[in-house]
Amino acid sequence: MRGRSVGDKPRWGGRPVYGLRVRPSFSMGNETLRVPMALFALNRQRLCEKLRKNAAVPKKSVLVLQGGEQTQRYCTDTDVVFRQESYFHWAFGVTEGDCYGAVDVAAGKSLLFVPKLPESYATWMGTIHPREHFKRKYAVDEVHFTCDVAEVLKKLQPDVLLTLRGLNTDSGHTTREASFEGISQFNVNNVVLHPEIAECRVIKTDMELELLRYTNRISSEAHKEVMKAVRVGMKEYELESLFQHYCYTRGGMRHTSYTCICGSGVNSSVLHYGHAGAPNEKTIRDGDMCLFDMGGEYYCYGSDITCSFPANGRFTPEQRDVYQAVLKASRAVMNAIKPGVAWPDMHRLAERVQLEELARIGILKGSVDEMMKVHLGAMFMPHGLGHLLGCDVHDVGGYPEGVDRIDEPGLRSLRTARHLVAGMVLTVEPGIYFIDHLLDQALANPAQACFFNADVLARFRGFGGVRIEDDVAVTPTGMELLTCVPRSVEEIEDFMAQGSGPTKQFVQQTA
Repeated sequence: MRGRSVGDKPRWGGRPVYGLRVRPSFSMGNETLRVPMALFALNRQRLCEKLRKNAAVPKKSVLVLQGGEQTQRYCTDTDVVFRQESYFHWAFGVTEGDCYGAVDVAAGKSLLFVPKLPESYATWMGTIHPREHFKRKYAVDEVHFTCDVAEVLKKLQPDVLLTLRGLNTDSGHTTREASFEGISQFNVNNVVLHPEIAECRVIKTDMELELLRYTNRISSEAHKEVMKAVRVGMKEYELESLFQHYCYTRGGMRHTSYTCICGSGVNSSVLHYGHAGAPNEKTIRDGDMCLFDMGGEYYCYGSDITCSFPANGRFTPEQRDVYQAVLKASRAVMNAIKPGVAWPDMHRLAERVQLEELARIGILKGSVDEMMKVHLGAMFMPHGLGHLLGCDVHDVGGYPEGVDRIDEPGLRSLRTARHLVAGMVLTVEPGIYFIDHLLDQALANPAQACFFNADVLARFRGFGGVRIEDDVAVTPTGMELLTCVPRSVEEIEDFMAQGSGPTKQFVQQTA
């Protein structure tokens, strides 16, 4: 059975996405999404159009990208499971490692360079495909071997090679610039390409949006499977395993977008829990709040979803109050999203709603306006409201040249401060966490301590945290919600009651 195609079900304007069904395409088979190579041809076209408009780019320019390298585990010959470098994937859609790609900017001509493999490869790794195979597979104009990059590019007689070097403003790391034997023979410009290609990645095409709808659909269903399966006495990693199993078996997703966060109890207040020092290893206990932040990745396009729910399927009054405070903030932001809105304003909106709700609960007292002035919201939500999403879970382009981070608590952690534009895809992820060292800092600060009801706050020590994270696409008039999981308290309790674990049976008997 063939997989469903990006073009099978037109989603924009009631017409097929870019006309007729396009081949060649990528699919993992069965019911997985079939992605046409036209997606990457369009990305290259968009990039060349931007570069041709740039006065700093000579007419005879060739852009060169280096793909990811197949690496081994430390000093061994054990391969690390390969995942393509994101810029290279965005432009070529190539799944193999150790490749290069080039595009003649003026003509739009695409060239792919693949390794020339030794005969022994056929014994250990399988068929050695001819160059024509890759030309058909990726719908490029020419395919050559990587050992011939310099020779082939010289025949194009470029005035300049445009290579990718720039700062990822989210991670602080610098992109890997293409390098090959013989590059010194060329005039190289490594300044122009990065801001142009990063800006292209910020705005998603219709085909990219359909891919992100798919990753969200599969990941949402995987989260729902986890919510039905969770029970007291399980290990956190068991639910991580279930999520990954569903994404792979049902969605063809070999990779997750990031390390899964499966925090229960106090671990639900650890923002990036699940790392090597805390590998989702706690036993889930009755009364725990669970915060599971997990997203599957298909063909290098990701998702990022967080579900928070009680381990036993029933919210306590305290859990209900905190959860509904975060949900109210999430919905307020979603109702406000539209082109032209400044993302920092959305962060401030979420903070204000959550502070109002914390005052209603009784944890805080006094004027919310005054709380905002002393940045009290950052004591409960130290991270930013959300981030761009695409080929990377924290996608590029958050801070283009001339846009600086806001140096205030909470806001300085925002991964983008842009004004929203149709075609952007972002996460919306407000949260309230009871993190002891942050609360102790606030209580030691007279400007913030005066807003706390210490006795009420004491009841929430050890509570953990709640985060609600959805992926949204900005549309010309508002936003499209890509994530589909139970969100209200009633929806979550009803849904979790469908589970078959011992805890669920107990809840149903005692409800």
